[in-house]
Amino acid sequence: MNNDIINFIRELYHSNDFIQLHRPIFSEIDKSFVLDAINSSYVSSVGKYVDEFEERMSTYIGSKHAIAVVNGTSALHIALHLAGVKKNDLVITQALSFVATANSIKYLDAYPVFLDINKSTHGLCHLELEQYLKDNARISKNGTFHKLTGQRISACVPMHTFGFPTKIDKIIDICNNYGIHVVEDAAESLGSEYFGKKTGSFGLLGIFSFNGNKTITCGGGGIIVTDDSKLAAEAKYITTQAKVPHKWDYVHDKIGYNYRLPNLNAALACAQLNQLEEILENKRETAYRYSNFFKSIGVTFLSELENTKSNYWLNSIVFNDEASRNKFLKESNESGVMTRPSWRLLNKLKMFSDCLKGSLINSNLLETRLVNIPSGYRYK
Repeated sequence: MNNDIINFIRELYHSNDFIQLHRPIFSEIDKSFVLDAINSSYVSSVGKYVDEFEERMSTYIGSKHAIAVVNGTSALHIALHLAGVKKNDLVITQALSFVATANSIKYLDAYPVFLDINKSTHGLCHLELEQYLKDNARISKNGTFHKLTGQRISACVPMHTFGFPTKIDKIIDICNNYGIHVVEDAAESLGSEYFGKKTGSFGLLGIFSFNGNKTITCGGGGIIVTDDSKLAAEAKYITTQAKVPHKWDYVHDKIGYNYRLPNLNAALACAQLNQLEEILENKRETAYRYSNFFKSIGVTFLSELENTKSNYWLNSIVFNDEASRNKFLKESNESGVMTRPSWRLLNKLKMFSDCLKGSLINSNLLETRLVNIPSGYRYK
């Protein structure tokens, strides 16, 4: 069976060479936008392409504001800060996620609480969230606190894992009942929709990544989206070293961050946005062909749920046991088809091993059985 899968992937990508999980695509238009930014002499955090990128992203996502930053991790760091996360607070998230999710929480000297995922979406399970809060949270006039540790539970960070929308409306309803702000980690889900609405636009704030392996890229890059005008203004201010606006005077009145996206990267991002819909269509066709193939050989392939639309950023299959998974990983990578397991669960990393956690039944299962397969743009 493994050879059948490997051969199918090679046929799908028309390649006998090494096949990556993702490969960015660049056109002459991308080059012309970058060259224009170079010729303008505005290559750092000021320039027309930064403004254009923010305007186009806010329109595309359906949020009132978008603030461009250097990467998705810095976007999440600032979004959590704006959501009011303080030192020693608890922030609920999922154990199955990229390390940046938990790192961003620790940047604020707060502590992640790792809960289980939903088997269908691979995102934070709303049922586990509801039960955990029911069992462990107490509400007071000063906020919601953990019964055992006494720490304030200030935020929740669900991730739309591999581009599949999690049940974000249910998560937000639960968190609203406890006065907990939701920050959407939509780093992987640009273009994905939940009941016709773009991911990233549901929470108090949302964030996206434009790293080299994302659906579109500008080498790095991230963005914060929100409908809150005050939070948006503060995001732009604090990511620009907290500089008081003035034409020539340099005065800073609080600790800020050098997080603004350079105009050079924003130029590439604008060019890539022009290709986004075509890339999404290409990736969805790839997923459709994967789905039919894996169904024919009896292998579980993760597909979008009803009333959702996935960007299929990263396609995934699930084996029946760890041994079969490991055998496929070895054979596929040795044959030049890049595959990878899911991330090591965050609660198992040494710097997060003492954090609070839930049952993690589904997370532990997928950690030993899931494989990500090539998902990049496919030339026909």
